[in-house]
Amino acid sequence: MCKSRVAAYGYPCEEYQVTTEDGYILSLKRIPHGLSNADNSTGDTRTPVLLFHGLLVDGFCWVLSTPKQSLGFILADGGYDVWIANCRGTKSSRKHVSLTPEDPAFWDWTWDQLAAYDLPAVLQFVYNKTGGKKVHYVGHSLTIHMLGYHEFNPVGKVTQEVLGEVCTDPEVDCYDLFSAVAGPDCCLNTSTTCIFLQHGPQSTSVKNMIHMSQRVRRYDYGNKKENMKHYNQTRPPLYDLSSIPRHVPLFLTHGGQDFLGDVPDTRHLLRTLVRQHDSDDIEVMYMPDYAHGDFVMGYNAPQLIYKPMVEFFKRH
Repeated sequence: MCKSRVAAYGYPCEEYQVTTEDGYILSLKRIPHGLSNADNSTGDTRTPVLLFHGLLVDGFCWVLSTPKQSLGFILADGGYDVWIANCRGTKSSRKHVSLTPEDPAFWDWTWDQLAAYDLPAVLQFVYNKTGGKKVHYVGHSLTIHMLGYHEFNPVGKVTQEVLGEVCTDPEVDCYDLFSAVAGPDCCLNTSTTCIFLQHGPQSTSVKNMIHMSQRVRRYDYGNKKENMKHYNQTRPPLYDLSSIPRHVPLFLTHGGQDFLGDVPDTRHLLRTLVRQHDSDDIEVMYMPDYAHGDFVMGYNAPQLIYKPMVEFFKRH
């Protein structure tokens, strides 16, 4: 990403590796400054921002388009110290201290482990590297359901065979499969979509895909014995949203056409967060025409999403 994308536009780019507590070696990229503020190359006066990608993509999604359109470049030019994470299983984060991607154990994880290990490890690294500064965090969630092997590779042989069977059905429209899964995006242009497809969807674990098809709670092992073994109860516990500190500022967006984070479910989540959060520290934006991909790749996202988000950063 550094050479092929960031440096190609004239931006500086640094590469780091972060090892999680459970042994995964993650790739972390940094854009320390933008083109308009290159005089301060040390980053001592800039606030760090960590960008964390969603499912089936990697950190490339934050620099997918031009500097005027991509959040990674926009933040760097806006005076921020930009850090771009790549979670376990993606193209640049397929290393482990003792396992290889060919080992089934390498793929034995869900988003529970991403939250428990990947995010804390990367946040701690950024925090230490930037001298203990407050770190802004930006995340985008992408969910889908698919059954297969230990690794789910959306451009691999197994998936191609499955799609080959599915797409021969005249009643199935595979022309826009992503929209069929994630919702009809309103605001993607052809050039950005082509770059996204050229870069290719990224791998994740099948266990993660199964988890995302379940209710929003810890991973359900499918039987009481296994759940008891892992959680000391027969059903997986719900996530405790009350554990989110009420003083932590939250800027939340959701779309009316998003099949993966649909309006009823999202509003249920928001009601819980808003009820227990200080009103000055939470802001919610509803985009009625937006589907899942528009928030990261939409041509009007810089004006409608990124600009108010940066203003929120400045206030907090």
